[in-house]
Amino acid sequence: MIVAVHQPQYLPWIGYFDKMRRADVFCYLDDVQYKKNEWQNRNRIKTAQDWQWLTVPVRYRFPEKINEVQINNTTNWSKKHLQALITNYSRAPYFKAHISIFEDIFSREWELISELNIHLIERLREALQLQEKTTVISSEFNLREEPTDRLIDICKAVGADTYLAGEGASGYMDLRRFEENDLKVIVQDFKHPIYSQLFKDFQSHLSIVDLLFNCGPESLNIISEANAEPDQL
Repeated sequence: MIVAVHQPQYLPWIGYFDKMRRADVFCYLDDVQYKKNEWQNRNRIKTAQDWQWLTVPVRYRFPEKINEVQINNTTNWSKKHLQALITNYSRAPYFKAHISIFEDIFSREWELISELNIHLIERLREALQLQEKTTVISSEFNLREEPTDRLIDICKAVGADTYLAGEGASGYMDLRRFEENDLKVIVQDFKHPIYSQLFKDFQSHLSIVDLLFNCGPESLNIISEANAEPDQL
C-alpha cells in the first residue's frame, strides 16, 4: 500500500493531483508550520496578458501551524477569485461544466485555510474523475515532530509499506530510517504535460483549474499519459 503526504494547498497545481493519483492513501499534512508566500494560500491562473496570483488573505502569526491559520474575511476575496475565473476562463471549452464548483465554494464563509483547501481539493479530485481515495488528516494522529519520524509514523498509522515522496525528498529525509522500519520510498518524478490552453504561449505550473477548464474529462488522461510509474530511492 502506497501513502502520499502533502500540505493542503490552495487550488493546487497538476503535480499535486498526480501524487494523489499514484497513492492508495493520501494524507493531508495540516499540523506543520505554515509558510508565508508559498502555496498554502495562493496559486496561479492564466490570463490574456500572462498569469496572475489568486491569494486568500490570512491572519497568520508565527509559529502557527497550517490548521491554525485563519482566513481574513474582512475583504471580499472570494468574490474576486470567482470573478477572476469567469474573466479568464469563460471561453474555455469546459468552463460551464465546472464553474458551479467555485460558485458553491466561494458562496460560503470559511474560517480556516486548511478547511477551505481540503474541501477544494476533494471537489477538484471529483471533477477530475480521480477515483475516490482513502484520505486522512495528520492532526488526527499522534505523530513525532522530526520530519522523517513523522512520515514513518504516518506510514505505520495507515498500514502502508511504501511512501511516495516528492522530488527533492532525499534532501530532508533519512532514507536509512525507512529501511530500518521495512518501508520502501519511491519518488514522484513528475513530468508536466503540455495541453491546449487559452491565449498565447503555453504556461506550465499553473493551478489545476487551468487544465480542468481547458480539457475537462481528458484532464486525468493527460496527467497519467505524461507520467510513468515512480522510481524507488
